[in-house]
Amino acid sequence: MTEHVLDHSVRVVDLAADGWLLEDTASGPRPVPADRLANHFAEELAPPDWATDLIVYVHGWQTGPESALDAVRRLLALTAARYGAGDYPRLKPWRPWTVLVRWPSRSLYSFGGYRRIRDRAHAMSTEGHAAKVIGRLLGYLDRHRADPAAPPVLANRDGQYLHLIGHSFGCRFLCEAVQWAADEPLTLGWSAPEPAGRPFTVDSMLLLQMAAPRDAFTTTFTALGEAPLRGPVVATYSQHDRATGFWHLRAEKTAGIGHAGIGTAPAPVSTIRMLPPGEPYPLAILDHRFVSVDASDVFVHGNGFAGAHSDHLRSESAHLLLSLAEHSR
Repeated sequence: MTEHVLDHSVRVVDLAADGWLLEDTASGPRPVPADRLANHFAEELAPPDWATDLIVYVHGWQTGPESALDAVRRLLALTAARYGAGDYPRLKPWRPWTVLVRWPSRSLYSFGGYRRIRDRAHAMSTEGHAAKVIGRLLGYLDRHRADPAAPPVLANRDGQYLHLIGHSFGCRFLCEAVQWAADEPLTLGWSAPEPAGRPFTVDSMLLLQMAAPRDAFTTTFTALGEAPLRGPVVATYSQHDRATGFWHLRAEKTAGIGHAGIGTAPAPVSTIRMLPPGEPYPLAILDHRFVSVDASDVFVHGNGFAGAHSDHLRSESAHLLLSLAEHSR
């Protein structure tokens, strides 16, 4: 995991092709030794006291290092603009701190390239170390985020809320990590009951244009129904997404979640439309284990191979993220 201090609100970590963390050394990036993982997190990724919300973002296919960084910065700028509109009264204040997880996702724009990165993303999590590494990262952040029972001078009085955001194949990494943690109860949760009102485990998971079959939650990510998630699993989709539509159909014989929404899941799926900024999301429509959000009227731009697959950096997405954060309170 190679760390970079970009500004006060973003940290970047890098995974190798086998899913292990890399760190910078005088001779170049090298894997972090397994027995130093916890110390490494403590040295490099301690959540700052000023943060109200912790975000872990994993990018998707065809995203280089600078493009991944640009995507996170654009999303944070969009959320800052939306928050400035004053539509989220329970978010007082909103000071996010983000960990961007980068991984080797580039390939040719071709059917073979799409399939190669799909296989790599799956292998990094199932045969490699990505799921365990990200799971332990989330566990570290969860255990060290501020406790609202602590004196205000030491921690945010309202605690710190943990949100996961993935795009495309990055969604698979997050699902594998949280699913792995379902069998490791201390990885993403506290070992003892906490004071009333304290956020616990993962407070929301937003999957933007997920590159996985529509039945992935009943065939692959089967443990998410029992995983350490306090809030919902929210997945957007758009019929203008060719990467998870046409190309996913060719690769896996079925349309992807990012094109057609969540099909089946271990719990009932709430299907809603993506709302415009300024129109509140009622708690009742988001307060489900699985929520499928139709963004076909919003994610529309993009030509060629991928269509609107990467048209997710919009004010509507920021509105959805802020709404999930607000309902976590």
